[in-house]
Amino acid sequence: MVTHTPEVDDDVFAEILNQINQFVRTRVIPRENEIMATDAVPSDLRTQAAEMGLFGYAIPQEWGGLGLDLRQDVEVAMELGYTSLSVRSMFGTNNGIAGQVLVGFGTDEQRARWLPGIASGDVVASFALTEPGAGSDPAGLRTTARADGDGWIINGGKRFITNAPDANLLVVFARIEPAPQPGAGSEASGPRTTGAGSEASGPRATGAGSEASGPRTTGAGIAVFLVPTDTDGVDVGPKDVKMGQEGSRTADITFTDARVGPDALVGGDAAVGYRAAMTILARGRVHIAAVAVGQAQRALDESVAYAATATQGGTAIGDFQLVQAMIADMQTGVMAGRALVREAATAWVDETDRRIAPSVAKLFCTEMVGKVADLAVQVHGGTGYMRDVPVERIYRDVRLLRLYEGTSEIQRLIIGGGLVRAEKKKAL
Repeated sequence: MVTHTPEVDDDVFAEILNQINQFVRTRVIPRENEIMATDAVPSDLRTQAAEMGLFGYAIPQEWGGLGLDLRQDVEVAMELGYTSLSVRSMFGTNNGIAGQVLVGFGTDEQRARWLPGIASGDVVASFALTEPGAGSDPAGLRTTARADGDGWIINGGKRFITNAPDANLLVVFARIEPAPQPGAGSEASGPRTTGAGSEASGPRATGAGSEASGPRTTGAGIAVFLVPTDTDGVDVGPKDVKMGQEGSRTADITFTDARVGPDALVGGDAAVGYRAAMTILARGRVHIAAVAVGQAQRALDESVAYAATATQGGTAIGDFQLVQAMIADMQTGVMAGRALVREAATAWVDETDRRIAPSVAKLFCTEMVGKVADLAVQVHGGTGYMRDVPVERIYRDVRLLRLYEGTSEIQRLIIGGGLVRAEKKKAL
């Protein structure tokens, strides 16, 4: 166990959380239908979020952020998850999967160049990992980065990249060419391309790597690059039209001979790429689990309020035992999910479990919120199927939570495979 002292003490964090709670309930919830109808987050909400420090709440204070750790992060996520998920998504990549790559694995120069802008919201960063043939398993990447003098030329395509239409910076994962030889560490020519598994940079990454955090695949030769969107050869496609989460902007990205310099290689070492992907995805899974709990709580609250006031035959439907049973199942899921998220976040911060717990939390909570959303529509009856009713939007929005940052199927492989491998090791 690692003893951890948060940058933000409990009293200060309580005030931060209260401000976020008020922002969600007084500023965002009244405009949820506007966000849905326009498929955009209003600019004044973005401005207020930036002024509150929400674009960098998980970025260390050294680089201009609020410095919240993951235990505090999940409390924020449960608050933000109570409303339209597009608002959280607007700054989610800055705090999460994109920003944390820099926090955990970037060089001091890379952090100094990019993190202050990310924390302020002046820079929007996107995590460019998913491809048409490589989603939950990063080892299948086809995007390539070819050594060219002291820099790199990137070719390939990415899909469903959150905030790509607005991004200034892309955190791009690519397979380097030529592939590094195991154990190679020569710096005689070209950029540094040491063999996978290097501990040259980045924090202690308990649970990182293919064995700990994913199916049995290899990430040798995968590197991560910082690519400004104004780089020649980078093309961001049109905004995707999605089933839900209106206002959240995603798009495909194409790289055609996009050249970047040696300072674009995260950590200055090609070997950190796969480890960075696995570590940051695992951290992000705890955050997404917390978002799911927030959405489930909202669906529950809407259902209880509706059941207490809607009537059938002159009787409040909440007086019917079968409706009460649905509400009871929803409450049980919410409470179990909240406890699990907090336990997983604590295990991450203490470094006692960065392997299994993140996947357990994401699997349970994202599956749970799908069931809760379905029950919420059922409690509302036909009303729950109508557009502009919160539970209808929630029903569509939460479906994505079981897909991104590792599908439920991948989480099951991580959990089951990890437990079996750990038991086998005991016998050695």
